[in-house]
Amino acid sequence: MTRRIVSADIGGTHARFALATIDGDKVVAMDDPVTLKTADHGSFQLAWEEFARRSDEPLPPALAISFAGPVGGELLKLTNNPWVIRPALIPEKLGVTDYVVVNDFGAVASAVAAFDESAYTHLCGPDQPLPATGMVTILGPGTGLGVAGLLLGPNGAQVIETEGGHIDFAPLDALEDRILAELRKSFRRVSVERILSGRGLMNLYEALASLENRPTTIRDEKELWGAAMAGSDSLAAAALDRFCLTLGAVAGDLALAQGAAAVAIGGGLGFRLKDHLPRSGFRDRFIAKGRFERRMDALPVKLITHPQPGLFGAAAAFARRFS
Repeated sequence: MTRRIVSADIGGTHARFALATIDGDKVVAMDDPVTLKTADHGSFQLAWEEFARRSDEPLPPALAISFAGPVGGELLKLTNNPWVIRPALIPEKLGVTDYVVVNDFGAVASAVAAFDESAYTHLCGPDQPLPATGMVTILGPGTGLGVAGLLLGPNGAQVIETEGGHIDFAPLDALEDRILAELRKSFRRVSVERILSGRGLMNLYEALASLENRPTTIRDEKELWGAAMAGSDSLAAAALDRFCLTLGAVAGDLALAQGAAAVAIGGGLGFRLKDHLPRSGFRDRFIAKGRFERRMDALPVKLITHPQPGLFGAAAAFARRFS
């Protein structure tokens, strides 16, 4: 049965909405998304109403939400956003009859389960498609650091939602020992998300400036990312180098922990770094796992290039639930 649904991807910075068409357990079409800043709206319901105002057609009574935080319980709180969602009130407040709420990287994992090879670019390891069976580790930096697992097998795909972005940061050289010491002055516990996120680059930049006894001349995160990517500021560029090294190390650690047969990198910043990561130290850190180095070098690592994996994945999760 073909039906229209609303797909929503709610993150720490943006709320994205799109109308999608599903047929059975597949997403067959997705309209252009509407992107709203979460800071401009007091709640998810108010953002929903703004999307309805902009829509060219009445919103269907079916909703899929990709949510940047844990999705269990009666009250859902975003990790990097003051919005809260009460799932039990969704039908009453939004006028929907069918809905599903999934973790944001659970949604990305659902998208990976549905994508073909055109949705990726090769990053490192063997240049071959993702395996038909086995575990795929999925992670990506954005406002936070999302992590999920996708177990592929003869009976279909199983999405494993996690909060792996909040594991401890483990320094791997003397400079990172010093960076960790600097970050501990601001954070009682330094998780990998303190580095692998939009704000994380600023944390690295400020830590390196302190270690170099240099002033920080860039205060805005957007400006910092621009300077780092362009290489126009040496301190910002050094922070980005450390960002990529850490992303490689963490991706490798998670792949080992999950027994992965492949890795997919997503997130808004992952996509932004698609041209930079292959030239960085990502691969060297990814495979640098001692006795498991040869195994790590045999894993295909892909970068998700689909523009809206969260929206697509939320719709895919809905399609599987209600097919």
